[in-house]
Amino acid sequence: MQYNPFGKLGTRVSRLGFGAMGLGGSFGSYDEKDLIRSVLHSLDKGVTMIDTARNYGESERILGLALKEWKGERPFIASKIQSRGPGNLGWGQPIPVETAFPKGWLRESAEISLRLLGVETIDLMQLHQYWPQWDKVDYWMEELLQLKQEGKIRGIGISLPDQRHDLALTLVQTGKIDSVQTVFHIFDPLPLDCLIPICQENNVAVIARCILDEGGLTGFLREDTEFEEGDFRKNYFDYLPRSVYIDRVNQLKEAFVPKYADSLAELAIRFVLQHPGVTTAISSMHVPQYADENIAAASRGPLPADAFEEIRRHYRWVRNLYETKYWS
Repeated sequence: MQYNPFGKLGTRVSRLGFGAMGLGGSFGSYDEKDLIRSVLHSLDKGVTMIDTARNYGESERILGLALKEWKGERPFIASKIQSRGPGNLGWGQPIPVETAFPKGWLRESAEISLRLLGVETIDLMQLHQYWPQWDKVDYWMEELLQLKQEGKIRGIGISLPDQRHDLALTLVQTGKIDSVQTVFHIFDPLPLDCLIPICQENNVAVIARCILDEGGLTGFLREDTEFEEGDFRKNYFDYLPRSVYIDRVNQLKEAFVPKYADSLAELAIRFVLQHPGVTTAISSMHVPQYADENIAAASRGPLPADAFEEIRRHYRWVRNLYETKYWS
């Protein structure tokens, strides 16, 4: 496993992180003991960064139970303030910061996270959505800075709400934040154009998420694949005919597997980790087999430069997450 300093915070974190959305049932239901075991398994394999959120169902509570059992060095824990906006309001379309994060709510949400996780300090607290027009209002940053001063959080970050990576550029250059979390995968390499280099210049950590495009870039999806109720992906792949997505995946396979990678998932993970400005890339490892496969892929190192550039330039296929029926 490779490790990077986490921006200005300096803590070394694994380049492959544990995305804890799956602990909350977003990718189907699993036994709680098995989920706890998956966290311990990943930590034992060298993963030192875990990303969760107040919005991920029981994720923080289950992660807290796993941390109680863990006997090794404490991992880097990142969580997110849950928006108070009703339903899906604010996802894909901006809303006032006073609606998403009213005064006092950032502290209240952070306190809940601390209690559920069973820790005294959260290493990184992120806004689960961010819009640049919020910068005209000071109170939300002041509340986060106060939590930092009190030692309840160590760092401040934002999680971009969708594929518009340029939303964060101005805030990154102010020096007020420690990290940006953004969608980044083979079909959406746009962070490479501006966001990642500018974060790198300003010593702001980059957390890449959705690196396997909700599993689509593993090649698991078939025309007859069915998802249970509550699975985040139930409609994710179907706002276009599913055959369109499958055809895109097959084109990647034919061109690059096994010539450059043993599997499509390996290709996707190595692609995202190619640029040194990516501090850590999180993937769902709520199943130990997923963890083993993803960790092995990350250990393979960079892709050949020509293959990387070919993928970056000619296989991009950017779709906004919030165009899916899931959010309608």
